[in-house]
Amino acid sequence: MAAARAPLPGDRWHFQHGPIDIVIGADGDDAVVEQAHEAAWRRFSTVLDELVAELPTLRRPIAGPCPLRGAVARRMWSACRPFHAGYITPMAAVAGSVAQELIACYRREGVQRAWVNNGGDIALHLAPGHSLKVGLVADATRPGARTAAGLQRTDGDFEVHASLPVRGIATSGWRGRSFSLGIADSVTVLARTAAEADAAATIVANAVDVAAPGIVRRPANTLKDDSDLGDIPVTTDVPPLPPELVQRALAAGGRRARELRSAGLLWSAVLCCQGFATTLEDSHRPARVGSVIAT
Repeated sequence: MAAARAPLPGDRWHFQHGPIDIVIGADGDDAVVEQAHEAAWRRFSTVLDELVAELPTLRRPIAGPCPLRGAVARRMWSACRPFHAGYITPMAAVAGSVAQELIACYRREGVQRAWVNNGGDIALHLAPGHSLKVGLVADATRPGARTAAGLQRTDGDFEVHASLPVRGIATSGWRGRSFSLGIADSVTVLARTAAEADAAATIVANAVDVAAPGIVRRPANTLKDDSDLGDIPVTTDVPPLPPELVQRALAAGGRRARELRSAGLLWSAVLCCQGFATTLEDSHRPARVGSVIAT
């Protein structure tokens, strides 16, 4: 299947190739933005084949010096390298790394801001003085998560200004596209790059966990035979839990997130589970989503 693209309302573009599904938006001088879109499209059309060529290595746990050749593959490895003491493969940063590769096409005079959204893992370009508002969804599967028109309802939003050390946003959780070891509905991480945010979100979401009856876990390779996680148990179902267990799981994830922030591996994070949420700026006690994620 060849790469395909289509224009979207709001001067946005949809790029799709196999499992890679991206929405791109940009503001600035019309001619320059159009040139950037064309450059991004040319680069996008080559990315999947490059990754497939090194897929066996990308699915192996990180160890030793980087064995990869492609620019996106090496970025995946570098983003995950700080977490190699635990089990992690470069695939933990694939979506963010692809988004980061494309956002480079928009870093040019005349583009005020741009965003590459790869299934919720987002790379940003912000010229000095510009900002972007980003919506946050605590649990996309909850009743009422979409409007009658099918649009996603957000639980709040935040603004990323060019002056902040943030150019990447990523979300992970057990309900997402990828497997998770934890029970978080969502963990949204802001970091210096999209690749770093992707890897950190994976690690923090894994840490949002608690032992409780009814939580179902299955070996990853029984759900997807080529999973990079092998026979590691991943979460497949989480029943409604008592609030004290939810808060305990979020507190565990919050501790891990604060460790990563101290190490310079993320800038901020919002952790959500079963109607509760916590941020790194709040107290260590999780609170109801509405009181933590303010619009």
